[in-house]
Amino acid sequence: MLKVEILKPGDVERAAAVFHRDGFVCVANPLSQEQFALNRSGAERVMAEQEAEFGRESMNRGYARHSFGSQLHNWEWCILIDLPAILPIIDTIWGNDDYTCTGAGGDYSLPSAKIQHLHSDRNDDLFNDPDGRVTLRDVPAPFIVINFTMVDFTVENGAIRFIPGTHRSHAPIPSLEEEPEWMRTNHLCAPANTAIIRDVRCWHGGTANHSDMKRPMTSVGYHAPWFRAVEEKTLPREHYDRLSPKGRQLCRHIVAG
Repeated sequence: MLKVEILKPGDVERAAAVFHRDGFVCVANPLSQEQFALNRSGAERVMAEQEAEFGRESMNRGYARHSFGSQLHNWEWCILIDLPAILPIIDTIWGNDDYTCTGAGGDYSLPSAKIQHLHSDRNDDLFNDPDGRVTLRDVPAPFIVINFTMVDFTVENGAIRFIPGTHRSHAPIPSLEEEPEWMRTNHLCAPANTAIIRDVRCWHGGTANHSDMKRPMTSVGYHAPWFRAVEEKTLPREHYDRLSPKGRQLCRHIVAG
């Protein structure tokens, strides 16, 4: 099991330092009780809808494992955009508050889900350097995702696993068959309502869900102030208008209409 320090929201400088070192950092209780209950109720509803639509055999991340997909049309995910417990840490990581929200979603595994292969969420080389000297791995974090644990993450229910320090690695990611045992069992176990702030390049993967419970985590993402990519306009205008001024600034590139 992976040993991680779960920091308090006020430990801003420490959180940024751990993020730069490991490629991820955990923060306790980023959501108020009311926010957590609302976000979890949305996750429960959408999981039920998607399981009814696809069935466990046809889920998009393998048997009994599914990505929520874009969920900003549901207000329960919009509340993740401008959290006071999270944004100061992101400000400090990037040394700038002019980053932009890219969307919100997450994923989940259901009972009997199998282990998922290690992967990085950003493998494409956007630079295409003709000299072959600079790749996306050679620059600071271009894209940060914050995952929110909706239940206690345990070895039994399929906690996500991480390989610390791989966010800048040029090494090939091993296949599931090639992984050493310590990688396969590097579970990040954390209580419900923990934020996992991660550089999407850091190697990670789901693990087998041997429990009788669903293991959901929601998410919100941000592009660095200096990074630009095509951002889908997934946020309905009526939700955009309900956001704080900071939330509207963050979502200026993804509001529909």
